[in-house]
Amino acid sequence: MQVEQVKVIIETKLKEIVASNRDIYNAYLLIHSDRHNIHWNIVYGDTPVHQDQPYHTASIGKIFTATVIAQLVEEGKLAYSDSIAEYLTKDILKDLHVYRGRHYASDIRIEHLLNHTSGLPDFYEDKPKEGKKFIDILFEDPSRMWMPEETIEWSKRQMSPKFTPGKKVHYTDTGYNLLGLIIGNITSKPYHEVLHERIFQPLEMNNSYLSHFSHSTETSSYPVAAIYAHNQKVDVERYRSFSSFYAGGQTVSTSGDLLKFMKALVGNQLVSKQSLQIMMQWKRMWLGVDYGYGLMRIRPIPFIKKYNSWGHLGSIGSFMLYVPYMDMYIIGNFNHTDFAKRSVRFIFDTLRTVYKVKVE
Repeated sequence: MQVEQVKVIIETKLKEIVASNRDIYNAYLLIHSDRHNIHWNIVYGDTPVHQDQPYHTASIGKIFTATVIAQLVEEGKLAYSDSIAEYLTKDILKDLHVYRGRHYASDIRIEHLLNHTSGLPDFYEDKPKEGKKFIDILFEDPSRMWMPEETIEWSKRQMSPKFTPGKKVHYTDTGYNLLGLIIGNITSKPYHEVLHERIFQPLEMNNSYLSHFSHSTETSSYPVAAIYAHNQKVDVERYRSFSSFYAGGQTVSTSGDLLKFMKALVGNQLVSKQSLQIMMQWKRMWLGVDYGYGLMRIRPIPFIKKYNSWGHLGSIGSFMLYVPYMDMYIIGNFNHTDFAKRSVRFIFDTLRTVYKVKVE
């Protein structure tokens, strides 16, 4: 099959998904491979949409946090095996992890936060002891600015740890907000400034920033794409309550900027090859999904290794992945909370289609 034929098939599929889901306002797909000389930046939507339009990346931002931690490890400023008690205040540590009557906060290591094995609850997704879920609070008061310390205190007050540190895996945004504070304490700079200095500026990711905390280097000609969440259309720039996601996934970016980042990470421009291998110490999280240090490995079911990829997914159908066997990057966003899982199926279908170019 010819390259352009494959591109048309993928474009048609993306349009069909948007057309058949009235709550998808815009969809983005970037497929890039230097080996196969492919660079397709495909966008579609009922609202004005553009290839260079910024969008909320959701949990993709966890990779940025983990990359900064890896850089600090390389610089000797901390170790993955360090207790978080070395880098957090007593107020944060107090009652942070109380499991069956015992305090475990000082037993939590940096690596536990990175690979979701700390046992800490997820302030965003988990059910609280009483009252409303955090996501309901977030949408009821969109004007409220949440600092990371506040999300951690809310988690301590409203939730209980799941297990002792290092015993199991439980996905938690709480742990990544702690990492954001740790980065700030080590560097003596706010987390968002560190992101710009260590990642966005060196890679010329000029349309990337931490929403509600910083701004992009360049002013985009296009508004940040709306998302569909909690049964409503959401303008993420007006929802100050989205500040709560912080180091767990609050970055606004573009497909082009995310490609710059992934190519730099794969090419060992941000961290060494050895550090990247350490970040890929996988633990099974969900069926077909393993987790390392801020990285997801996605394996299709049934397991077909040539389609294995790594990177990260987001709760709004966002994805930023590298496929080693095909030397291919696939990046995009459906901006819809119902597409967190459905986007994975779309990714696999897309890879199978693109693979037809290679085999011919």
